[in-house]
Amino acid sequence: MRFGIVFANSGPGTLPEYAAGLARLAEENGFESMWTVEHVVVPAGHGSTYPYSRSGRMPGGEDVPIPDPMVWLSFVAAHTKTLVLGTGILILPQRNPLILAKEAATLDVLSNGRFQLGVGVGWLKEEFDALGVPFEERGLRTDEYIAALRVLWSEPEPSFDGRFVSFEKAKSYPKPVSPNGVPIVIGGHSPGAARRAGRLGDGFFPALTTPEKLEPLIAEMNAAANEAGRDPSAIEITCGGAFDAEGAKRFAGMGVSRIVIPPPAWDLESLKEGLGRFSEDVIGKSTG
Repeated sequence: MRFGIVFANSGPGTLPEYAAGLARLAEENGFESMWTVEHVVVPAGHGSTYPYSRSGRMPGGEDVPIPDPMVWLSFVAAHTKTLVLGTGILILPQRNPLILAKEAATLDVLSNGRFQLGVGVGWLKEEFDALGVPFEERGLRTDEYIAALRVLWSEPEPSFDGRFVSFEKAKSYPKPVSPNGVPIVIGGHSPGAARRAGRLGDGFFPALTTPEKLEPLIAEMNAAANEAGRDPSAIEITCGGAFDAEGAKRFAGMGVSRIVIPPPAWDLESLKEGLGRFSEDVIGKSTG
C-alpha cells in the first residue's frame, strides 16, 4: 500500500513556504505522492451541487485559493526528489489537449518521470459556461481528449481527426519519460467514471469513499475493462477514507493500491507532527 496527500494545493498551499514544506515533510515521512485539485473560476452563488459533501457546497467556500495544478506541481517538483506528482483531478474537457500534452510532458521530463495526470469531467456547469465549453458534451470530449493526448505523446508526427479536436503531423516535443506516455488516472465516484477508468484509464481515483461504496465501483470498472479487452488488475486504484492501519489493510484487500489523506494541519509545525504521527501509526503498520 502507498499513501499520498490530496487537496495539497488548496488554501495555504498557495503560499510557497507551506507548499514546499508540505512536500518535503510528506517525502520525509514516507508519503509516496501529492495530488492537486482544480477550478479555473468558481462563479459566485453557483447553483451546481458539489458532489463530494452532504451540504452540496465546496469546503472552504467560493473564495478559497486554488492555484493552477500544473504550475503548482512544477514548483513542488523542484523541492522534492521522489514524490509522485498527480492532478487529483484536472478538469480535462476545459483544457486544450495540445497545450496540455506539452505541459504534462514538460513537467514529466523535468520531474524525471514523476507526473501522473488525473482527469475528471467536472461538475460546475457555471464554470464551463464562463469558459465557453459545452457542459453537456464533457464526457464525450474527455474520452476524445484522452485519445488525442496519447497520440501526441507517442507518435513522432501525431495526427488525429475527432469531433472536438483535429490535427495533422503536429510534432510535440519533449515526449514523456516513459514510452507509454504520462499515466492517465480517471477521477470520479460515479458508475460512468468507473466505466471510463476500465475502458481508458491507467488508474482510477474515486478519492473520497467507503469500502461499501467502493465495491460496486470496482466491479463496474472491472466489467468495463474486461469488455474492452484490458486487464483490470493493471488499473491502479487510489481512494481516501482510511485513517488507520486496519482501514488501509481492508482497502488493500479490495485491490486498492494507494490511500490519500488531506493535509492534517494548516501550519508547518502542526503539519510536521500530524504527518509524523500518521507515518508511524498507519504507514509503518500498513507497509512494514
